[in-house]
Amino acid sequence: MVKNSPAYRILMLVMLIIPSLSLHAWQYPYQNPDLSPKERALDLCGRLRLDEKVGLMMNYSRAVERLDVPVFQWWSEALHGVGRNGNATVFPITMGMAATFDTLLVERIFTAVSDEARVKHNKAHRLGTQREMYQGLSFWTPNINIFRDPRWGRGQETYGEDPYLTAVMGKSVVRGLQGPMDAHYQKLLACAKHFAVHSGPEWSRHRFNAEDIKLRDLHETYLYAFRALVKEAKVAEIMCAYNRFEGKPCCGSDRLLQQILREEWGFEGLVTSDCGAIDDFWKDYGHHYSQNMTEATSAAVIAGTDVECGGSYGSLMDGVREGRIKEETIDRSLCRLLEARFRLGDFDDPHLNPWNKIPDSRLCCKEHSDLALEAARKSIVLLRNEKNILPLPESITQGLCIMGPNANDAEMQWGNYNGFPLHTITIAEGIQSIIPSATLIPWMRDVRQQVEAAKDAKTVIFCGGISPRLEGEEMNVSEPGFKGGDRTMIELPQDQRDILAALHKAGKRVVLAICSGSAIGLVPEQQSTDAILQVWYGGQAGGQAVAEILFGRINPSGKLPVTFYRNVEQLPDFEDYNMEGHTYRFFRGEPLYPFGYGLSYSKFVYGKPRFADGSLTLSVSNKSKRDGTETVLVYISRTGDVDGPIRTLRAFQRVEVPAGSSKTVSIPLPDSTFEWWDAKSNDMRVMPGEYVVQVGEHKIKVRR
Repeated sequence: MVKNSPAYRILMLVMLIIPSLSLHAWQYPYQNPDLSPKERALDLCGRLRLDEKVGLMMNYSRAVERLDVPVFQWWSEALHGVGRNGNATVFPITMGMAATFDTLLVERIFTAVSDEARVKHNKAHRLGTQREMYQGLSFWTPNINIFRDPRWGRGQETYGEDPYLTAVMGKSVVRGLQGPMDAHYQKLLACAKHFAVHSGPEWSRHRFNAEDIKLRDLHETYLYAFRALVKEAKVAEIMCAYNRFEGKPCCGSDRLLQQILREEWGFEGLVTSDCGAIDDFWKDYGHHYSQNMTEATSAAVIAGTDVECGGSYGSLMDGVREGRIKEETIDRSLCRLLEARFRLGDFDDPHLNPWNKIPDSRLCCKEHSDLALEAARKSIVLLRNEKNILPLPESITQGLCIMGPNANDAEMQWGNYNGFPLHTITIAEGIQSIIPSATLIPWMRDVRQQVEAAKDAKTVIFCGGISPRLEGEEMNVSEPGFKGGDRTMIELPQDQRDILAALHKAGKRVVLAICSGSAIGLVPEQQSTDAILQVWYGGQAGGQAVAEILFGRINPSGKLPVTFYRNVEQLPDFEDYNMEGHTYRFFRGEPLYPFGYGLSYSKFVYGKPRFADGSLTLSVSNKSKRDGTETVLVYISRTGDVDGPIRTLRAFQRVEVPAGSSKTVSIPLPDSTFEWWDAKSNDMRVMPGEYVVQVGEHKIKVRR
């Protein structure tokens, strides 16, 4: 808003005549905490010079000392704990969180994360270090892109391949980070990323054009979780992706940022670019969309990208002078940024904000450590258990060895975008805390040496898989099977396969614990192992959780949030974004382990479900001598829809069932459960008709 414009003068007049305002207490209206964030943002915007406005629209927002505007860092990380900012509680990677199918747990985790984030921010203010990176209250998480292909290295940052699971997990993250919706001050700003149609590859993301995508796939799969976080969780920020969408860079897409996000969904928050994404508009390695920096930055702000991670937005001054962008358009973006800061209490007396009173003792506290352990326990998925070799008896006092590249690797367990825990329990440490006599064999890639080292062992716990040093965001990796942070093949590294085969041939009982951020092809391991655990990157307590499950102190309850394919031959082209053939919803082959798979030490049997009065009711029986937890997954499909998903998840519920007992489970299936693609309106809506509801092996027909 331009100072002395008609709108500005009206605002000033309104503020003067409101009886409840005491302007004598404040030099300017924007300093009055009794005004709404929107009113305060409008007033402050009208007092800033153009150069000051531009300085506030970059991830490091400069202070405006003449108006007491403090510095602000828009870029902080909290993927699975406060990241890149010293010591913090490190929880399992988000793919592991998704495997818990426990939305309340995820909300508790991110409530703990936001506590630690506020502690760190408050401490930075006390020490005067708030100008440093990653000290702010704006956190660029969650990543709710659909993990449509296991080759994508950043898939570990997501909540799996299912839109519904991603949506409900994402909403839990936002609630935990931002705090109660009715609070006077917002706890943190969460950011849903990357908008939109971004799921790898890493090597082409700065120039890739996601085009010719079916409208149905766009709304039913790629935008589903974003819409839920915008409309239901009121996420504060959206991050636009690097790639192009329908020919335009996502950070310059009026279709994404204006038509869909603002007009159709009613988003009132702010949009940030990914780091360096505006440079992709015009630099040689990028999209060749704009001729130069000034043209690029003007196009981005006009489309609706409010803040830039990078250094290009400084050229907005030239954009105004050259007539490429109006100052009023810059004001529109700036007001969104200022409003978010006012909601956080960034300009107010710190004593007025209850989030500033969170004690330093909440950082890395025992409660958070216990929560990290609970999450790790619930995340582990038992994939194979031939002849019920697991759980291993704690009476083992000899003949047990631990080996493999991930046996004693603490950093691997931290995943990526991580913080630094006070202590990490490796898998070897966890096992030896229960079985002190277990022998840890140093990792060597030589098959003969490894087998010779294990000659006295009867049981081998092989800690294999891959590492965040091999898969992740845009990495320089030269190992066979990896490219730019992604994978070109999904099997275990060949040296691990050879050692497992040799151990099996030598007559060892082999338990394989796999550390990875996504699916691993395990066809030969069905013969060379006796049991397989998928343990992800388990965070600071991952090793203890693995050990507790191996020896039966904890009954495994995790379920796969992604399909485990046999090999890459079962996958479509990596850059093919149409959903046909991708994920369990459209894959018609036979996977190695399907989405939702996960064994237990208990045996569960489902009774036939019935649907009435908006709820699905069924019995779950535990036909074993061991208490256990089962996750009931509810899928639907629409009769006669040959182009739609084979089936798609729409509800789930964890249920604890004592040994030898049964429980009646009632799962609400509201009208929104039957939201489906409407080809006539080209949108998702509750569609009348016949649906098939599937729970376990049971299927029933339901008319809506």
